[in-house]
Amino acid sequence: MEVTDEIKARIDIVDWVSRYTTLTPSGRLYKGLCPFHNERTPSFVVYPDEGYWHCFGACATGGDIFTFLRMKENLEFREALEILAKEAGVELHHPEDDPQRRRQERLYLANDAAATYFEETLASHSGAAVARAYMDRRGIDANTAKQFRLGYALDSWDALLTHLQQLGFTVDEILEAGLVKFHEARNRHYDAFRGRLMIPIRNRQGRVIGFGGRVLGDGQPKYLNTAETPLFHKSQAVYGIDLAYRAVSEQDQVVIVEG
Repeated sequence: MEVTDEIKARIDIVDWVSRYTTLTPSGRLYKGLCPFHNERTPSFVVYPDEGYWHCFGACATGGDIFTFLRMKENLEFREALEILAKEAGVELHHPEDDPQRRRQERLYLANDAAATYFEETLASHSGAAVARAYMDRRGIDANTAKQFRLGYALDSWDALLTHLQQLGFTVDEILEAGLVKFHEARNRHYDAFRGRLMIPIRNRQGRVIGFGGRVLGDGQPKYLNTAETPLFHKSQAVYGIDLAYRAVSEQDQVVIVEG
């Protein structure tokens, strides 16, 4: 038996879905208001014998318990698998045993450490006074800065590089995360972002995958994004998706505006 089948056999899909919406028995089925969009007439049906659910309303979609949890909590499959395996008491192969996943996790951690460093620099470093003054002029308060994890990259060749190395990250990891570049003429690595207001770019799960850096003077380019990395693909990244995804799912609509 596949591990996913074992998990589904151990978890009652009706009990699980009932954590998110009230279900009422209707013969062999259960019906309720769809937890993915606003509605007044129940269009959401759970088939306990098949371990399946379907929305016959605006969503017009369905799936098993894994699909439900991924959609509702905005999770990757592995994350949903780990949550449901724990609920079902099923032991999994740990991702840290997988070299590729371990490498990917190191890139996530490096990006998060960089975001924290930029935040702390913006909040208290004397070299970030120009960024704090810029935010005051633009009406960006402390709560907004905290919500979006805004920060500042010092106008330094290797301040971030040195900091991340002190935290135990290797130069190769920092380079692969797109946080530094290599200067061939000088034969040295240097910070990819310098003298910029830093805006973390997060995936749907809220993990930092890259950055947008806004120049505060007359330099060019005005905005500088993280180069393509195993985590960050500009054509696939949507800024603010981690904050908007749940609201879009609940309201069943999205408003797109010019940036």
